[in-house]
Amino acid sequence: MDVTAFSNDDFVVKDWINTMFECTEAQQDKEAFVSSLVMKLQLYVQQVNGSLEETNQLILSSLPRIFRDIQLLQQEAVALKDKMKIVKEEIAKVEKDTVLSINALEKIDKIKTDLEHAKQSLHEADNWTVLANDVEEVFESGDIESIAQKLLSMQKSLSMLVTASDYEDKKLQLEGLKNRLEAITSPKLVQAFTSRNLENSKFYVVIFNKIDRLDQLLKYYHNCLKVILTDEWRKLSEFDQEDGGITNLLHKYYDKLLLEFQNQTKWCNQLFPSSSITIIINIYTDLFQNLNSNLENCISSSLKQHSVAIQLSLLLELKQITRNFAMNLQNSIQVFDYKASDDKLKLLAQAIYYPYVNYVAKYDIYELAHLNDQLKNLHLSNDDLSEYINSLSLSISKTLDFATQSIKRCETFTEGCGFYQSIQALEKFLNNYLDNYIDCINIIKRRYNSNKQGKYEDWNLFQQCLTLMQTIGDFYKQFEDFQRILMSNITETYEKITKNDNSPFKDYKSLLLTKDNMKNYDQLIVKVKNRKIENFENVTEKIRKLCIDLHSVTYDVVFLPIYQQLITIKNVPTWSTSAQSTLTTSHLWDLPDYSFSPQEYITQVGQYLMTLPQHLEPFLLRDNPSLIYALKAADAQYNSASESGFTGVLLGIIAKGTCQMFQDQIFGICQLNLVSCKQLAIDINYLGNIFDELGLVLSDNLQQMSKLLRLSPEEYQSGCSGCNPRIVAAVRQMRNIQSSG
Repeated sequence: MDVTAFSNDDFVVKDWINTMFECTEAQQDKEAFVSSLVMKLQLYVQQVNGSLEETNQLILSSLPRIFRDIQLLQQEAVALKDKMKIVKEEIAKVEKDTVLSINALEKIDKIKTDLEHAKQSLHEADNWTVLANDVEEVFESGDIESIAQKLLSMQKSLSMLVTASDYEDKKLQLEGLKNRLEAITSPKLVQAFTSRNLENSKFYVVIFNKIDRLDQLLKYYHNCLKVILTDEWRKLSEFDQEDGGITNLLHKYYDKLLLEFQNQTKWCNQLFPSSSITIIINIYTDLFQNLNSNLENCISSSLKQHSVAIQLSLLLELKQITRNFAMNLQNSIQVFDYKASDDKLKLLAQAIYYPYVNYVAKYDIYELAHLNDQLKNLHLSNDDLSEYINSLSLSISKTLDFATQSIKRCETFTEGCGFYQSIQALEKFLNNYLDNYIDCINIIKRRYNSNKQGKYEDWNLFQQCLTLMQTIGDFYKQFEDFQRILMSNITETYEKITKNDNSPFKDYKSLLLTKDNMKNYDQLIVKVKNRKIENFENVTEKIRKLCIDLHSVTYDVVFLPIYQQLITIKNVPTWSTSAQSTLTTSHLWDLPDYSFSPQEYITQVGQYLMTLPQHLEPFLLRDNPSLIYALKAADAQYNSASESGFTGVLLGIIAKGTCQMFQDQIFGICQLNLVSCKQLAIDINYLGNIFDELGLVLSDNLQQMSKLLRLSPEEYQSGCSGCNPRIVAAVRQMRNIQSSG
């Protein structure tokens, strides 16, 4: 039986028993198998017990020997401790006895060292004298390598003569000799750099490095490459003045710089492996800083050859060329795994973009000129009012498309940092565009004033007013949508700029903006986050004023026929003394209302009011969100109306004006007798019936006036109770009723 399972850490009795009963013997006779298994386990237990007893006996017999060994180890440890104490005491005694001898040895060693230094100094001083005497002969030979070796030896000697009294004189003498060597080698050095002779260049690098003049050699290399690239600009400038323009010049020169950067970094890396990229970056930074003035003059001269409207397109093209160059240059630098500080890259990027800083600051001027030129091309002005309004309606999408394109141009030219200037330009552009609506309204006003002299209804002008109102509302809605999109765009661009401000070539905020413009841009971002752009609020306010002004003109146009009828009330013959005396007043006063007919002036007003809904129907009784938008901006009364109730609001405004003018004109009647009072009350009631048909309500003052006109002189005092005192007094005066008070 295998009992190894008992020693496992995960031994489970149940599993072991199940395993044992899987054998064939257990299946044949389980009871016999169990008895056999129990017997075997008992035997194993006996064997284990016997083994344990034997092991215990062995351990007990070994304990005395173990105790003896432990005692011996303790004794040896005590003896070792005593010996170590004795040795420590002996060491301390030796140190005390030999301290004077050691100090003496140290002094002797120092004296020896000083003597050796003195000997070396004397040797080097003697060597300096020999070298100084021989150096002239070496210079006369013209062998640069020998001269450099001689100067290197003199430099080594001078390092040993630091404490000499004439050290400074010797140092000046050596510097003078180095200057002579530099003067001799500079022409050949420049030639080697210019011709890219790697072998000769390496030779001079070694020499200048040995004599501690490597920085001076780097200046030669810096100036050589800078002169080469500057001459290339001059040649291209002269050629392109005859053959092409500034765009062609920049394309060619930037291509040349990129190619030269690749070549120079590889070549320079063989001379200065640890600093080649830094050297080339410094050279390019210096090159751009010196060329920027010339480049600005070239751009300025090219811009003067074009109209102001075209100048922005040229600037966009030039800026895009420069941006592509900057990105390509950045990629070229990254290829070499450049690890220098970002400050050098930032200086390079600033030098590249510097010519555009002033143009970004004046971006609103160029953008506004471009937008105004596009606005002129719309040819909005027209003598025919209908065509003028139609052209304005068709121009809305184009105008806001111009504004959208303006934002895209701003993102391209200023990388989104010039939104402040762009919005200023857009404000002026949109105001210029809205001036066309003002012109259109002025034409309507002139037409209205012309109609005022006549006696006819101009429904065509009324429809043109509503059409223009709808057009303004359409522009208003689309302009607000444009504002939302713009603010979202500004926010996204700002996040992108903030994300990239750690990249020297993409930190456009510091590359393209002056301090003042940067401040303006930050203020704009705060306003956008608060959903508020003051420039556009000014435009919105102008649109609202247009709506209010046009609504007022529309009201005047609609009200004109009513005005022309009501203005005649004072001159109606019914109120005259001669008309009043034709019949006995007491007889007519007793006649019922149906015996009287409304007079012509009020029937004309009533007929006109009844025709208004059918003229309003094409505009207000159908879904017309643009017109509704404009009406709400024009008058707060429209805000509380449903879409189907805008006709009622406009009719209500007209009804209110009708009642007010009717009342004012009645006040102008000098005198009324009983018959006239009855007739005027009938006229007022007729207007009230017309209002009922239209779903309108006659004003309280007119209702009170009708009531007061029907009262007999005897009933007047008691019947006027609860009426407007002003109305009561006016009617009493017209009727010449004496006040009892």
